[in-house]
Amino acid sequence: MEKNRLEAFSDGVIAIIITIMVLELKVPEHHADGLADLQPLLPVFCSYILSFIYVGIYWNNHHHMFHSTEKVTGGILWANLHLLFWLSLFPFTTAWVGQNHLAPAPTAVYAFVLLMAGVAYYILEHAIIRQQGKDSLLAAAVGNRWKENLSPLCYLAAMPLAFVSPWISTGLFIFVALLWLVPDRRIERVLEKRGK
Repeated sequence: MEKNRLEAFSDGVIAIIITIMVLELKVPEHHADGLADLQPLLPVFCSYILSFIYVGIYWNNHHHMFHSTEKVTGGILWANLHLLFWLSLFPFTTAWVGQNHLAPAPTAVYAFVLLMAGVAYYILEHAIIRQQGKDSLLAAAVGNRWKENLSPLCYLAAMPLAFVSPWISTGLFIFVALLWLVPDRRIERVLEKRGK
């Protein structure tokens, strides 16, 4: 099967996820025309920024991964839907964390959703490699997986730490986001080497 429909559908879902997240930013009540009136929105806005960065990271890496993919199978389609399912929970967890000012339970659930999205991305990556073979572009590109291995450990640690200090968990979320903020250049390098 061609990959174009999968990419278009994924891009659409990700665009909707971002739209739903931004709709949680409510305008202050009547006659709120000063910057100080925005202060109650700060936790929601900060959680939106972090989640927007995470969605952007997933979109960017998803784009690179499918640029190196030649065709898709039913297994790849389901693995992609699995990833989109966990990403679709970002608006809910983002709003919950923001509206409750980093309360322990919402922060732990946010960590769980980040963990599951990471696991789903890993499953999708392996479904593509399994279909295309060990000599494929993606297989050649993934190589050293230190970021892929460190990220879930941070999310796992963030879940119980949320009940100790949600700020520590948030620090771990920011740390992982910073790890991935620079686009993963491994696929681009392999594509350049192979002249594609």
